[in-house]
Amino acid sequence: MYIDGAWYAPGDTFPVINPADGAEWTQVANADRPATVQAIESAAAAANGWANLPHTERARYLLKAADIVEARRDNLVDSLVDEAGSWIGKAMFESGYVPGIFRAATAAAYQTSGEILPSEHDKVSMVQRCPLGVVSVISPWNFPALLSARGFAVALAVGNSVVLKPSEETPVSGGVFFAEVFEEAGLPPGVLNVVTCSRERVTDVGEELVSNPHVRGISFTGSTAVGREIASRAGFLLKKACVELGGKDALLILDDADLDRAVNAATFGSFMHQGQICMSVERIIAAESLAEEFSGRFAANARRLKSGNPRDLGCPIGPIINERQLEKIRTQVEDARDRGAKVLAGGTSNGNFYDATVLTEVTADMQVYSEETFGPVAAVITAADDDEAIAIANDTEYGLSAGIITADEERGLEVARRLHTGMAHVNDSSVNDEPHVPFGGMKSSGLGRHGGRASVDTFTEMRWITLERGGRHYPPPFLEPK
Repeated sequence: MYIDGAWYAPGDTFPVINPADGAEWTQVANADRPATVQAIESAAAAANGWANLPHTERARYLLKAADIVEARRDNLVDSLVDEAGSWIGKAMFESGYVPGIFRAATAAAYQTSGEILPSEHDKVSMVQRCPLGVVSVISPWNFPALLSARGFAVALAVGNSVVLKPSEETPVSGGVFFAEVFEEAGLPPGVLNVVTCSRERVTDVGEELVSNPHVRGISFTGSTAVGREIASRAGFLLKKACVELGGKDALLILDDADLDRAVNAATFGSFMHQGQICMSVERIIAAESLAEEFSGRFAANARRLKSGNPRDLGCPIGPIINERQLEKIRTQVEDARDRGAKVLAGGTSNGNFYDATVLTEVTADMQVYSEETFGPVAAVITAADDDEAIAIANDTEYGLSAGIITADEERGLEVARRLHTGMAHVNDSSVNDEPHVPFGGMKSSGLGRHGGRASVDTFTEMRWITLERGGRHYPPPFLEPK
């Protein structure tokens, strides 16, 4: 762990397992609640000094961190492959994306701008953007480096101090790595603290990160069940919370779609990182007139995808993160089979690897229709027209992202406007992100937004300040007699 600018070793550690072979990869410090309190108090002590630092200085630390990540990219790639089960291509992408997050975040340091409001009596009326203070960042295991960086980069840029708790599955690439980077960058002690803990201690540590009075904001990326608890607790305590949660994202293939584009968008969207992405394509809603041809081509493409050694560029299907998640995938596919779905590709596993799977004749009573899978499973559903496709896409508690494939851009934009999602992409997969965009969802997919100016709003609060220059007159009964 990294607390107050120093490495802290508690009395015990916990193992980090390589999901590809089940072997122990390393041991990491196992924080308890007192250690978490120590990290939060360190962040609280550093908060004012960091907030009062010139914005240009805060930006310089982030720019230096971006350069260090690039210099240490090979180390991060190794961690992402061995710890997170990332295919080497995905690890290369993620490690290359993180410096861009830091560089984009530096812009936020210049964007905490306020405004001057009109006022009576020649009063100067101003609105300022102020940092929250201490922000807790709880990040997931699927894109541990990218999503940790996204969670704290802008928070730091606008003047908050941070306590980062990465997933217990990926404590190095999601946490320890960043402590090393910012230590090398010379970040002042206490501004960024990293606590790592085992699954058995997540509840206690997480509760402290949300409930501690010093914490004024929470950034969480993870499951809807946990995010709902965090948002509820934060709401009760009147704290800001930005929670980016699960999805049951759809790719709508309209009757005029280019099938080459549709097959490629579906294959990437469904099977990149074994489908372990919040915005993965889990439902493909295809027009009846082309559903059969699309399904055949899509299944054939899925069968080409090899699973195996994630360091092999020819094996883009890496391991599922753990046995619990693997069992969830198996259960959903078996339920679909039992209820009449056809398996056109996959449906089989070998160790911790699950093959790219395509299901057709999927109906609303199947788990795979409505429940998030978070695995390499795509359900093809047919629709008679655009209205039915939109209705099916919206028939979910989630609302994160969607893709629409069509030859008519205006038609695609109209469909996008009718979808109940925080993001929609015409002629592309639902899997899309850029550091400066307002990333987030509707309904059970979360509250708040990360990225660009949206993150400035997330990690600051407004303060109204006025300067009275003698023009305001109080009622006579309240005036001191002359």
